[in-house]
Amino acid sequence: MIRPIIWEEDQLKILDQRNIPLALDYIRCFTCREVAECIANLSVRGAPAIGAAAAFGLVLGARELRELPKEGFKNAFQEKASHMHQARPTAVNLSWAVERMLNKYRGIREKDIKDIIDILEEEALTIYQEDIITNKKIGEFGSPLIPEGAQILTHCNAGALATAGYGTALGVVRRAVEQGKQIHVYVDETRPVLQGARLTAWELEQEKIPYTLITDNMAAMLMQKGKVDVIIVGADRIAENGDTANKIGTYGLAVLAEFHNVPFYVAAPSSTFDLTLKSGEEIPIEERDSREVTHVFTQRIAPEDCPVFNPSFDVTPVELISAIITEKGIIAKPDKEKIIAVLQGTN
Repeated sequence: MIRPIIWEEDQLKILDQRNIPLALDYIRCFTCREVAECIANLSVRGAPAIGAAAAFGLVLGARELRELPKEGFKNAFQEKASHMHQARPTAVNLSWAVERMLNKYRGIREKDIKDIIDILEEEALTIYQEDIITNKKIGEFGSPLIPEGAQILTHCNAGALATAGYGTALGVVRRAVEQGKQIHVYVDETRPVLQGARLTAWELEQEKIPYTLITDNMAAMLMQKGKVDVIIVGADRIAENGDTANKIGTYGLAVLAEFHNVPFYVAAPSSTFDLTLKSGEEIPIEERDSREVTHVFTQRIAPEDCPVFNPSFDVTPVELISAIITEKGIIAKPDKEKIIAVLQGTN
């Protein structure tokens, strides 16, 4: 199984996704700050993976503070949590995991520091293990939406590398293959950081799932020629009404899918929903370094001092989403009421 993060007694090992597929190197993190830096620089990416990494980062942070008195520990731990929270603004799983760790701490803060650290470690391990179970449930619910012989288009990377393991969008694909379905995946390269070409193609290669790599601007022609039966993507944040933030370019695919009558599915855990936001207009969109656009790896491809606009995400309106696949069930033609019913288990 692909393991993007590995927890060991004194460190968190993070598979450096910036180098895949050219190299498979793990970064050894011994401090909370090192984990936050790995999240910020995309060494680890994908909303669920970021959440799990952040939880382990806070365990490392707690260990750094173990010699402090309780009041000093409390203030310093909250500072580390605040710093971790700011590592990336769009993926809500980051803030979800940080808040979950803080809530766990608040309930045990009267205990001895050693016991607090041990309990926080147990909570981080639980978050990690729950994510793998959740992804497999998403795959189980979503696989019936994949017909035999389907030509599937995906964008960015929502596989094992983006999670604690197994994957969300690719988890659905993986489960369909496990059920014996003969499928083929078209992989958008996903400019500007090429997560599709570098990561999704690599994952499918490891799993021996048939795929073809395409540039982002080829998707429309494929749909026009009837070569795409299903589009399935992941998500970084989903608002209360179902508007969904995902890697830049997702919205364009959804518009194309609507025009060509292709089902457009989002696969995401319940932790990716942010019910404090009424719509996608309220989702913060991260803008990243211009070098991601002006360079491919270290090679400049644009004029020096070229003006650049580089939003990392866009928002797909709920009206363009055929269904959202969660570990609690499928939300077909999603809206606020259906989302709340599924998340609360009252559907």
